[in-house]
Amino acid sequence: MPVVDVVNLEGHKVGQLDLLDAVFGVKVNQHLLHEASRWYLRGLRRGTHKTKDKSEVSGAGRKLWKQKGTGRARVGSIRSPLWRHGGTVHGPRPRDYSYALPKKMLLGALRSALSAKLTEQRLTVVEDWELENHKTKGLIGVLGKLKHKKSALIVAHGENTNLERASRNIAGVTLVAPNGLQPYDLLKHDLLVLSREAVERLSHSLDPEKTSPAAPGAETHDVVTPDVKTIAPAPRVAKKASTKPAAKKAAKKPAKSAKKKGKE
Repeated sequence: MPVVDVVNLEGHKVGQLDLLDAVFGVKVNQHLLHEASRWYLRGLRRGTHKTKDKSEVSGAGRKLWKQKGTGRARVGSIRSPLWRHGGTVHGPRPRDYSYALPKKMLLGALRSALSAKLTEQRLTVVEDWELENHKTKGLIGVLGKLKHKKSALIVAHGENTNLERASRNIAGVTLVAPNGLQPYDLLKHDLLVLSREAVERLSHSLDPEKTSPAAPGAETHDVVTPDVKTIAPAPRVAKKASTKPAAKKAAKKPAKSAKKKGKE
């Protein structure tokens, strides 16, 4: 089980943290990292490219000259794709470049990226992000003490206004939540800075052998089921009175009896 040092914002060691082998100690799968990065970049494409075809460019639709007898090539429109300023044939159309990626592949890529960062010693765990103010200069000084060189990916859980405001104006520094972490972001940035709570969240969500929510030792509440005998029966619904007049009913009855007498 890998062990990392936990430091404060001054860069001093304040403790150690055990990391899960199933999350931070797996074998790096280059194929999964490539597929996850490709899927992420394809989803960022807008796909708003568009060219005009023959029916969309400007120009009259009349035939320029007669079909035969002029000695020139036959032509039907000034908007022909063969002509200058004509339409474009088989040009790009607006489309969606995103596609579905299996969840197991994405989780496997995250484990590989985290393990690669730990192997390359580019992973730092911070006890807590308690900044005094939201000044950019203060965060730059903190990152300098954490051996920040080119770019840094900060993963922190919960709302932190000072950290959000201080990090949004630094080139090469990105702040994400544990549930929004992408393998592409891990590969793109040079240094990965995790808070202790973010490590716990990632270890729980990426653990392939994590227990069910009803873990042993957890509090369980008995569900009280009502007794069937104590439930009062549903009230009976009264039948609707007939809207037919009584005179019609009386008139129909003698007719039936008369028919019976005739048959006898």
